[in-house]
Amino acid sequence: MIPKGETMLNPTRRSALLTGLAASTFTILPSISRAATVARLASNLPSNHPMVIRLKEAAEAIKKDTNGELEIRMFPSSQLGGDLEVLSQLRSGAIQFYPLAGAQLSTLVPVSSLSGVGFAFQNINDVWKATDGEVGGLIRGAVADANLVVFDKMFDNGFRQVTTGSKPIERPEDLKGLSIRVPPSPLSTSLFKAFGAAPQSISFGEVYTALQTKLVEAQENPLGLIDSNKFYEVQKFVSMTSHMWDGFWTLSNKTFWNRLPQATRDIVIKRFDEAVLAEREDVAKLNDSLIQKLKGAGMTFVEPNRQGFREALNNTSFYQEWKGRFGAKAWETLERYTGKLG
Repeated sequence: MIPKGETMLNPTRRSALLTGLAASTFTILPSISRAATVARLASNLPSNHPMVIRLKEAAEAIKKDTNGELEIRMFPSSQLGGDLEVLSQLRSGAIQFYPLAGAQLSTLVPVSSLSGVGFAFQNINDVWKATDGEVGGLIRGAVADANLVVFDKMFDNGFRQVTTGSKPIERPEDLKGLSIRVPPSPLSTSLFKAFGAAPQSISFGEVYTALQTKLVEAQENPLGLIDSNKFYEVQKFVSMTSHMWDGFWTLSNKTFWNRLPQATRDIVIKRFDEAVLAEREDVAKLNDSLIQKLKGAGMTFVEPNRQGFREALNNTSFYQEWKGRFGAKAWETLERYTGKLG
């Protein structure tokens, strides 16, 4: 029945109207099918850190390369929570990407801290040979077993150096009895205990105050974090121990990743790899300038004999303990790049 006040369209007019509707529909449908997938990428590093800068560039390139079909939104400076909290969000799918340091990832995947064994690597080139090689492959396999997607290459967070307020650390004996802040990492705690120090796990955001109030006498971090957190205001000496190295594995939620078209995945992999290689160069250049900057801020640099520290560590149970924890296969893989440990 035709409602009162309306008349039936003649066939010609009705045909023209349907044709117009169809045309307008098909101009809308493509934009719906290409609606952007929005992903969230969290980081515990500040927005001015080379890793965050390079990832932001990668996100912009990915959006362009996918014609806007994948948009990655950045959340630096722990905006979405602490490491373990955000790792939980990643696993549940609340966020989609997260670069996480091996030391923190080890709470879920213990072998991921293998590349951070104390005094294992002589220089950064040895680190890249290991993490881009068999050590990295072993860790990535374990991460995949934990139901996460992990990208092939690590971002650089730099070697860790010891800062102190009253005396420099020049010999292994200088660490005895030293109250030093370390991250909540069993590997870090174990290393400093082996030297007779008194390590304390303190939240990173509270380190400055802990140093200022003399709750601890020392701390250890890469030069970039020593500078950005103004530890030079409450510390006097930087001992270039390079006692541990750590970097960031970029992780993705597996369910999210598997839903992306293969062409999109290929673009993400390409752009993230480019970001990693550029960031490694950034950090290398930054470290050279940071030494001069920190000296200008009043810090005194000390170059201890690292081999002496490694020999002293050989005379403790540290290496044997961690060989047992990581397992013989993982330890043998590490020693292919570091030489005999322990």
